[in-house]
Amino acid sequence: MTVNKPWLDQYPTNVPKTINPDKYGNIVDLYEECFDRFRMHPMSVCMGVTHTYGDVDKASLAVAAWLQAQGLPKGSIVALMMPNVPQYLPTMIGILRAGYICTPINPLYTGRELRHQLNDSGAQVIFVVDNFAQALEQVVDETAIKRIVLSKMGDMMGLKGMLVNTIIRQVKRLVPKYKLNDPKHEVTKFPDVIKRGKELPFNKTNMNLDQKAILQYTGGTTGLSKGAVLSQRNVVAAALQSEAWYLPVTSEINEVYINMVMALPLYHIFAFMLSLLGMRSGYTFILVPNPRDMPGFIKTLSKQPFHIFPAVNTLFKGLLDQPNFKDLDFSSLRITQAGGMAATEQTAARWLEVTGCPMVEGWGMTEGVAAGTANVITNREFNGTIGVPVPSVDVIVIDENGERLGVHQAGEMCFKGPNVTSGYLSTDSSGDFTEDGYFRTGDIVSMDEKGYFTLLDRKKDMILVSGFNVFPNEIESVMLDCEGVIDCAVIGIPDERQGEAVKLYVVPANQNVSKSDIKEFALDHLTGYKCPRYIEFVDDLPKSNVGKVLRQKLREQHLLDNPSL
Repeated sequence: MTVNKPWLDQYPTNVPKTINPDKYGNIVDLYEECFDRFRMHPMSVCMGVTHTYGDVDKASLAVAAWLQAQGLPKGSIVALMMPNVPQYLPTMIGILRAGYICTPINPLYTGRELRHQLNDSGAQVIFVVDNFAQALEQVVDETAIKRIVLSKMGDMMGLKGMLVNTIIRQVKRLVPKYKLNDPKHEVTKFPDVIKRGKELPFNKTNMNLDQKAILQYTGGTTGLSKGAVLSQRNVVAAALQSEAWYLPVTSEINEVYINMVMALPLYHIFAFMLSLLGMRSGYTFILVPNPRDMPGFIKTLSKQPFHIFPAVNTLFKGLLDQPNFKDLDFSSLRITQAGGMAATEQTAARWLEVTGCPMVEGWGMTEGVAAGTANVITNREFNGTIGVPVPSVDVIVIDENGERLGVHQAGEMCFKGPNVTSGYLSTDSSGDFTEDGYFRTGDIVSMDEKGYFTLLDRKKDMILVSGFNVFPNEIESVMLDCEGVIDCAVIGIPDERQGEAVKLYVVPANQNVSKSDIKEFALDHLTGYKCPRYIEFVDDLPKSNVGKVLRQKLREQHLLDNPSL
């Protein structure tokens, strides 16, 4: 067994123990290598329209040249607010090629959330799809934005795009009215950026791996989101770590092109990391602009083979609940990667039964460019763990006093590696690291003898019942097996007798589901102090943009409903 790092003994023979991001001078070197190697390969497919790596190379150069012509100061922040459309990756890569820093924004943000990110980042330029321009209109006067680039969904889809734009605007009416022609903000249409940029000179900038690349904002589930500063080294390292980890399977896929389903939003760190992985190996991204449209999603999947399918548990479950999902051809599927939130044993078992491809779970966070731990990619069985640290990542588990814990002891997970951020943009980050430089994740885990980590819960979500630690993830996983429970979430609420008590929110299948039946099921399957003392039926649960339940929202709602607490 490797001393202090037993996980290294679990690595497949062709997975390196470490990676070296310093073999690249900067992030643009990595991107340009991909463009040179795979120029004629299809890079993205969206609504039947294909773009090659060469197409994306040219479009990103045009974006970069146009940005450089705007005279932005060195190190400027450029915001990107788009769903998964063909222009997303060329725009993001163009921002980086121009020598600027990209801050991706969730296009579903409200005006309040958008204002916070724009002001905190200090962005001066924003690329936005017009479906979401109304939110920008509400707050743009309160920000430092000087230039707005407006894009339509179909802007890079040729003649097909004209039809797409007409349907979105006039048939489905998905573009709320907005007004952004204020003289204080110069507005340019995205096609004009590409057209002008192709005629402008592009000056390759001198960059290094220590410079900032991405300003990625955290989910903000406990308050205002924070901007994690991701350097070019962080991003390059995550790309190489992911590539190395997938190698045992991807090296065995004997296909001309490998297709990766890209339903996760590209502005989310998980999908961003996957885009890096895909480009490194010349994958084709099957872009899904709206995965919530399950019938449309399944129709997209029916049109071409897919080899790699990354998603979060709620998305996998949503697809499995569609009657015609089982009719798809899964013969090409080689990797099903679960991340972003805890995967459940129930969903993993159903997925394997329907697709024949095991679900492999991993763990990552914004602050590590979504690279952290992962199960060995060749595993055929779902083991309920988040796997082992990937190459060049070190993990320790500590108690409340910062002391390191041993095997099978629950404590806070802390990690270190070339992919891990140095801190946040406008927040004191000193308390986010241990004295020896490990980032404190806020996740409660335990490690077994082989180096596999089990995610128990978020530190802030842990419930203390009469001195016993109770983990909501465990209770939710059990209660999902209860007949009539479609979805559920657990929080701790103040209790005079126990300190805290367990409250269970349930989305019931129908009106026949009773609280007494649920309590009885809990008593049969959980130790007494873990059983919910309070049960509330709800129509749905508040969730993040990738489907993670926002327990903080539930806690806030409980306090609103019970102001005396």
